[in-house]
Amino acid sequence: MSLVSNLLTMLVLLGVGIAARSIGVLTPARRELLNALAFYVALPALIFSSTYAQQLDEVLTPALLAGLWTVLVVMVATGWIVHRSARSASARSVAIVQSYHGNLGFFGLPIVAATFGDVTTAKASILLGMGALTQVPLTILILVMLNERDASLADELTQFARNPVILSLAAGLAVAVTDVPVPDVTVAGTDVLSQFVLPTALAGLDALSQLALPIAVICVGGALSLESADVELSTVGSVVALKVFLMPAVALAAFSLLASSPSTVRAGVVMLAMPSAVSTYVYATEYGGDERLASVDVFATTVVSLVTIFVLLRFVIGMG
Repeated sequence: MSLVSNLLTMLVLLGVGIAARSIGVLTPARRELLNALAFYVALPALIFSSTYAQQLDEVLTPALLAGLWTVLVVMVATGWIVHRSARSASARSVAIVQSYHGNLGFFGLPIVAATFGDVTTAKASILLGMGALTQVPLTILILVMLNERDASLADELTQFARNPVILSLAAGLAVAVTDVPVPDVTVAGTDVLSQFVLPTALAGLDALSQLALPIAVICVGGALSLESADVELSTVGSVVALKVFLMPAVALAAFSLLASSPSTVRAGVVMLAMPSAVSTYVYATEYGGDERLASVDVFATTVVSLVTIFVLLRFVIGMG
């Protein structure tokens, strides 16, 4: 599928989600079921299938992790300064969080998988797992600190340890590093597991992983909302500028300096160019952030990123 076709497909799927929500087909209950299918089935299948057969030393590199954490530190510091004049602490906390907390799972990984090869997708899967381990505690900490809310990070991290994204990444990397042997089970001289069972299982896993992009994008479309317009447009514009334009530029600089592999640069830049995560709205609601601003920011960064991601993909595809 060409890059243009991928973009058009994303636009159509996003429109389907928005339309289904507006006419009442994608009700909150149905959206939760679709989210669960993406989060607990399709994304874990994509993560596992992209990592289990890789050479671990090729995909899990110091440059990959150093690039991720460098970009996050730069963006948090920049957001802290840029959004210091937000009209309230709740608005400032949301603006800072949504300037770095990207939609790595529902947008980033499926887009990388649809555009690049297995090695780049495996590196993007690692960025998703490590990014989640970094972004979620950091987001909760900022919201709690600026809004003076009580929360147990220990409880959040315990719950997060059961996250299917983390579990599937750990399983894929474990298989990759241990090279688990297949038991020899024969029937009438035929190795059943290697010739029939495993190929069928892997084909089913691959089919599930192909569902990640369409399901995830429909979920994002179904969650977008502009119902609350009582927000400072300057703050929304600042979040869009930082998340959609500055963060990919910082990622390109960081990964180009730290990594020599084009696949590492591609995975890092594309993943970190994603719009603000829909989950940031959930965290804002839970920890005293400005819910209206969070909703509008997700919508604005998602719409603008459809164009910027297309341009960025054309650029990184042309890298040597």
